[in-house]
Amino acid sequence: TAIYKFEKLKRAKAAARKAKPDVALIDLGVGEPDEMAFPRVVQALQSEAAKPENRGYADNGGADFRQAAARYMKALFGVDVDPDTEVLHSIGSKAALSILPACLINPGDVVLMTVPGYPVFGTHARYYGGVVHNLRLTADNGFLPDLKAVPADVLARAKVLVLNYPNNPTGAVATRAFYEEVVAFAKQHRLVVIQDAAYGSLHFGAEQLSILQVPGAKDVALELHSLSKSHNMTGWRIGFVAGNALLVRAYGDVKDNTDSGQFLGIQKAGAAGLDDASIPRAIAAKYSRRMDLLVGVLGRLGFQVRKPGAGCFLYTPAPRAAAGPGGARVAFDSGEAFSQWMITEHLISTVPWDDCGAFVRFSVTFVSPRGEAGEAEVAAEVQRRLSPWKFEF
Repeated sequence: TAIYKFEKLKRAKAAARKAKPDVALIDLGVGEPDEMAFPRVVQALQSEAAKPENRGYADNGGADFRQAAARYMKALFGVDVDPDTEVLHSIGSKAALSILPACLINPGDVVLMTVPGYPVFGTHARYYGGVVHNLRLTADNGFLPDLKAVPADVLARAKVLVLNYPNNPTGAVATRAFYEEVVAFAKQHRLVVIQDAAYGSLHFGAEQLSILQVPGAKDVALELHSLSKSHNMTGWRIGFVAGNALLVRAYGDVKDNTDSGQFLGIQKAGAAGLDDASIPRAIAAKYSRRMDLLVGVLGRLGFQVRKPGAGCFLYTPAPRAAAGPGGARVAFDSGEAFSQWMITEHLISTVPWDDCGAFVRFSVTFVSPRGEAGEAEVAAEVQRRLSPWKFEF
């Protein structure tokens, strides 16, 4: 009976638009790219969709996409993966995260998951009788989990450690030292590591990190990549898993009994995108530019914000209250209360995150009617709507 968080946000946005049809909605909430896939990718789909050899079931995928994924891992991360045994396509990371628990989880098995975080693996693990143990992410630890804090009795039953870096919602970036610690920890405690790298190519710095760069990582780890954010291909539903060959095979066995594969035309268009390293670089540069604007606006409004190292999300403590015109004062007992006030009163959509205190997530995937030239205007409009209010933290 619980309403999925993002469905609740969709309903709130629809109600706000109906209540104030003359005010433009500024969507800083759901992180869906504001632009289409790049022309090269669209043109590849148009061409491949017209070829009769692509019309049938794709099953566990075509060689073209696997090979492009292997080239992508080598070009961006310096990681060698065998396209025949260590890579397999997914119908987006969400699909992979829903399939993998069926490969791994028996009743009573423990999954170690970071919180806040993307819940899909844990949700499906529970369907199979698994137990989720949450590892809290806090600013004090750079939003990295404290692996030493896992109780011994939990570790004895643990089978999987699920990570997501660059992180949603915090924007935190893992370090190589952390990945080295994870690999050693997994080997010591006989754990499988599932690292969701959906934002892995959207670093704002020069270094692109993958857990598979760590020697021995392929013994324990499977990394998930997605073209949704890195290539503006959210609705296309295409990504891949890479890493340990046995885990790839297990994923493929269950996947083969779950879906019939993504359309080969989309796979071949995805391959064209993966082979163009300029695409994720351009998207990362755009998000970095927009992040500077949003951090500046929110900082001037009193929010405790710092630019993250990658991705499109800005995670910050929600205010406790806001004092406004005419002596008005509104108290917020949670991130959700603040988020609902933002959308209802100001038509600014955000995502609440109350798993580890009252937080809210802003996204820089907002629509700019005038492209890059209009990004500063959107940021200025956010400041204009909120500047009459003094936020208390």
